[in-house]
Amino acid sequence: MARQVQLLTFIALLCFAGDARAYLDPSTGSMIISAIVGIFASIALALKTYWYKLKSLFRGAVRQSSSEKPGSN
Repeated sequence: MARQVQLLTFIALLCFAGDARAYLDPSTGSMIISAIVGIFASIALALKTYWYKLKSLFRGAVRQSSSEKPGSN
Protein backbone atom coordinates (compact mmCIF):
# COMPACT_ATOMS: atom_id res chain seq x y z
CA MET A 1 0.00 0.00 0.00
CA ALA A 2 2.84 2.38 0.86
CA ARG A 3 4.49 1.61 -2.48
CA GLN A 4 1.34 2.61 -4.36
CA VAL A 5 1.14 5.89 -2.45
CA GLN A 6 4.77 6.64 -3.30
CA LEU A 7 4.17 5.89 -6.97
CA LEU A 8 1.06 8.08 -7.12
CA THR A 9 2.92 10.90 -5.35
CA PHE A 10 5.79 10.65 -7.83
CA ILE A 11 3.41 10.74 -10.81
CA ALA A 12 1.54 13.72 -9.34
CA LEU A 13 4.78 15.62 -8.83
CA LEU A 14 5.78 14.94 -12.44
CA CYS A 15 2.46 16.30 -13.67
CA PHE A 16 2.89 19.57 -11.78
CA ALA A 17 6.54 20.18 -12.59
CA GLY A 18 7.33 23.72 -13.65
CA ASP A 19 9.38 24.93 -16.58
CA ALA A 20 13.09 24.32 -16.30
CA ARG A 21 14.05 27.45 -18.30
CA ALA A 22 17.23 25.70 -19.39
CA TYR A 23 19.12 26.11 -22.65
CA LEU A 24 20.26 23.13 -24.71
CA ASP A 25 22.54 24.11 -27.54
CA PRO A 26 22.66 22.15 -30.84
CA SER A 27 25.76 20.21 -29.84
CA THR A 28 23.94 18.85 -26.78
CA GLY A 29 21.17 17.51 -29.02
CA SER A 30 23.63 15.80 -31.33
CA MET A 31 25.45 14.34 -28.32
CA ILE A 32 22.21 12.84 -27.02
CA ILE A 33 21.37 11.40 -30.46
CA SER A 34 24.85 9.89 -30.84
CA ALA A 35 24.58 8.33 -27.36
CA ILE A 36 21.23 6.75 -28.27
CA VAL A 37 22.64 5.41 -31.56
CA GLY A 38 25.66 4.03 -29.69
CA ILE A 39 23.44 2.24 -27.18
CA PHE A 40 21.40 0.61 -29.95
CA ALA A 41 24.57 -0.39 -31.82
CA SER A 42 26.01 -1.97 -28.66
CA ILE A 43 22.80 -3.89 -28.03
CA ALA A 44 22.73 -5.11 -31.65
CA LEU A 45 26.36 -6.26 -31.45
CA ALA A 46 25.73 -8.11 -28.19
CA LEU A 47 22.66 -9.84 -29.64
CA LYS A 48 24.59 -10.82 -32.77
CA THR A 49 27.45 -12.24 -30.70
CA TYR A 50 25.20 -14.31 -28.47
CA TRP A 51 23.10 -15.44 -31.44
CA TYR A 52 26.19 -16.92 -33.15
CA LYS A 53 27.28 -18.57 -29.90
CA LEU A 54 23.83 -20.07 -29.50
CA LYS A 55 23.81 -21.29 -33.11
CA SER A 56 27.22 -22.91 -32.73
CA LEU A 57 26.08 -24.60 -29.53
CA PHE A 58 23.20 -26.32 -31.32
CA ARG A 59 25.17 -26.97 -34.50
CA GLY A 60 28.03 -28.72 -32.72
CA ALA A 61 31.71 -28.70 -33.48
CA VAL A 62 32.67 -28.26 -37.10
CA ARG A 63 34.50 -31.36 -38.34
CA GLN A 64 37.38 -31.14 -40.74
CA SER A 65 37.34 -33.33 -43.84
CA SER A 66 40.15 -35.83 -44.41
CA SER A 67 41.77 -33.61 -47.05
CA GLU A 68 42.07 -30.70 -44.60
CA LYS A 69 43.82 -32.69 -41.86
CA PRO A 70 47.48 -31.86 -41.39
CA GLY A 71 49.88 -34.43 -42.81
CA SER A 72 47.45 -35.94 -45.35
CA ASN A 73 48.43 -35.59 -48.99
